[in-house]
Amino acid sequence: MGAAEVISFEEVRARKQWDALRGQLHTRFDQWLDRLEAQLPEPAPTLAQVTETIWTLRQELTGSLTQTIIEHTHLGEHTRKQVNCPKCARFLKARSPVQRTVETLVGPVELERPYFYCRACRRGVYPLDEALDLVAGRKQLDVQKAAAKLVTEVPYDEAHTLLSDLTGVGMGSERMHTLTNQVAEGLTVLDVAPSRQEIERRIASVSVGRWRRPVLVLGIDGAYVPTRPDSAREPCEGRRGKRARRTRWRGQWRDAKGFRFYLLDGERIVHVLSWHQVQNEEQLGEALKQIKEAGVIPEEQVRLCVVCDGAEWIWKHVQALFPQARQVLDYYHCAQYLHRVAKAHYGVSVQALEWVEATMTRLYLGKVGVVLGGLQRMQAQSDEAAKAIANCWDYLDEHRGRTTYQKLRRGGYPLGSGGIESSNKFICHVRLKRSGAWWYEVNSNQMLALRCAKYNGTLDQVFVRCQQRLRETSE
Repeated sequence: MGAAEVISFEEVRARKQWDALRGQLHTRFDQWLDRLEAQLPEPAPTLAQVTETIWTLRQELTGSLTQTIIEHTHLGEHTRKQVNCPKCARFLKARSPVQRTVETLVGPVELERPYFYCRACRRGVYPLDEALDLVAGRKQLDVQKAAAKLVTEVPYDEAHTLLSDLTGVGMGSERMHTLTNQVAEGLTVLDVAPSRQEIERRIASVSVGRWRRPVLVLGIDGAYVPTRPDSAREPCEGRRGKRARRTRWRGQWRDAKGFRFYLLDGERIVHVLSWHQVQNEEQLGEALKQIKEAGVIPEEQVRLCVVCDGAEWIWKHVQALFPQARQVLDYYHCAQYLHRVAKAHYGVSVQALEWVEATMTRLYLGKVGVVLGGLQRMQAQSDEAAKAIANCWDYLDEHRGRTTYQKLRRGGYPLGSGGIESSNKFICHVRLKRSGAWWYEVNSNQMLALRCAKYNGTLDQVFVRCQQRLRETSE
């Protein structure tokens, strides 16, 4: 005979509890089926009619199932009779239950919570809310996250419509705007940066099958975005009912400076970290310094490479923070200088095109000295040509050590700053540069911070930070 199986008391109790929950869920589902039967068209509904009816009633089902599970699994909190005040530890007795309805992506959930009040602290306590980790307001965290993801991609009015159409949960555009400002308030580069462990994981995935450390590229650049002055918040003068006056403020295109770390995996770019803000060069340098001092980037596991244009302020920060990194002057920015020389010296001609192609080939082969010598020997035909030649010579001479392109290619380093240009587009331009859009600086920076968090994969930790901050301020 086989040995008898021993079943623990806990297993038996858990089995009975689950059977009881299954019975309650079946009851809820049967009630929903009655509703579905009453609303289905007769006698032979089409597929579209069936799906539309189920879609209309879906949240009634999933919301009621969620409510049943919560009532079953948190029965002790529903029937709690006493609790200690979290502030003064005073013994509190339960008062009459208080009803609360919260909205989630699976539908509305009705809660009946025991209420406790401390007269000494003048503070009410809902233990069930704490057990369920509910957030303030009717809309819960999953709805707030969905709304935030939408508004970081499309305008608020469009996000309001999409959220209602795709989830069945309504949230006004003004409420979305308030939520965005609330979540993004005070975000810094470290708040949206992935952890060192997460970055190491991405590095490890790229390093598989390679005998050399992967190349981690740092790109720094700016993108112009439309902004409006704070004075535009002031109410306009004039009588109601009259024709609207032209706005008295003038918009301004400002530079949203940012940086991006990304890994090279063959022809593929693996995003690591981005940070873009409407800021000056000192503020960008401070953000880079925070990343450096926090040790977020495991420099010993990669071959760090900085690819930028010739802006002096960029290389100042690079030299101060990452002096050991491989420095690369963007090859395609060099081409712009050479094209200016060709146009000024040769005009629009085949000779100008041939000269540019030959000179770019020499640069590509790392012969910057030959290029500089050729520029010195050119006999300018006009003052414009002389100025263009002098500017190009100064530019290449200043960055001579960053133009060893042949050696860089052998090492697997990139020659162009397309990575940061792409970051400017999909983080800054896609959301901020829309027809008729003019942003207050604080709103633009909050939106950019959320978009950086989204692409850095840290949007969840941004919401955790926001909830912690709200709890701290409410205490």
